[in-house]
Amino acid sequence: MKTKVGVFFGGRSVEHEISVISASQAINAFNKDNYTIVPVYITKNGIWYTGEALLDLEKYRDTDALLKQCEEVYMKPVYNDLNLYRKKKKIFGNDIVTEIDVALPVLHGTNGEDGVLQGLFELTGIPYAGCNLMSSANGMDKIVMKMILRECGIPVIDYVWFTDKEWFSNKENLIDKIEQKIGYPIIVKPANLGSSVGISAASDRESLITSIEQAEKFSDRIIAEKRIVAIREINCSVLGDYSENETSVCEEPIKSGDILSYADKYMNGGKSSKGMQSTKRQIPADLSTEISDKIRSYASDTFRVLSCAGVSRIDFIMDESNNEIYVNEINTIPGSLAFYLWEATDISFEKLMDKLIKLAFKRKREIEAKTFSYDQNIFDLSGGIKNGSKF
Repeated sequence: MKTKVGVFFGGRSVEHEISVISASQAINAFNKDNYTIVPVYITKNGIWYTGEALLDLEKYRDTDALLKQCEEVYMKPVYNDLNLYRKKKKIFGNDIVTEIDVALPVLHGTNGEDGVLQGLFELTGIPYAGCNLMSSANGMDKIVMKMILRECGIPVIDYVWFTDKEWFSNKENLIDKIEQKIGYPIIVKPANLGSSVGISAASDRESLITSIEQAEKFSDRIIAEKRIVAIREINCSVLGDYSENETSVCEEPIKSGDILSYADKYMNGGKSSKGMQSTKRQIPADLSTEISDKIRSYASDTFRVLSCAGVSRIDFIMDESNNEIYVNEINTIPGSLAFYLWEATDISFEKLMDKLIKLAFKRKREIEAKTFSYDQNIFDLSGGIKNGSKF
């Protein structure tokens, strides 16, 4: 029998359109002799739809017309209920649209890559590909990620973090702290967004204020980092889980300015986007074997200490003045699922999809082998528990 894969994409995120493109690429990569694909599109308002029309990327030019060809659906947060339900109930028959064997989340950014959707999957007990709730949340938050990596001896660039409330109430002291600890030039980022959204550089106090005011529009947590001037940006993908993983060849994205921008990643030459496939890049990156091996080792370690699973892409910064290497961020659901890096490592997109689904079922088996509750009912113990009793 074919495995029925629910591919979830879209979502309430500034990376919504990129998610649609990545999902379309992933869907087309599946071997349809082995898999039945159930597309689940989440609108920018958080409403779920399914239907064959969602498989045609061209139809997203007119979303209203597209959704008229689809059916609104939802899942129940009930363990072992793996069904998609139709919102508009039929007069006759049941309300189940279909059952899903395994879920593949392809949502970038907030409300997807950050663990929100994974939490629902864990409530329902459905096997799902990729990072779990904890590793998704830790990987998405640049502040928490850097804290964990630094604790584990993995190099990260010096930083100062703060909240938007702290910025509004204690602006001058924060500026002084940033200037004293890391100094100019500085990169300012929202703590929990990807795709270079809300990121900008600052070379003095005036531009620092402007950069922070831009970043706080996207997140309530902001991070300011020391900017490496003689910079090379190198990426490496990791595939596997916390117990065993493999790394891809490295790539070097080509940026048009000081920072690899959203347009550099997704709008190559101003043409319609093909997701991360649009990025100008050199694969493999022109690196010595020693440096390439070091980056791949750091990538594997980062994946492991964050307890990741599935496929991720770790982005590095290399200081050409001294060849120091730093982990910049991890993308736990990378654009285009980083298939281009695996094709360059002799793993086809189709095989990558197979591996992701197998990893999802492997994790499900491991979870079921653990204990989550005791058979003993404390309410049946001798004497019972009285109202107001202390534990």
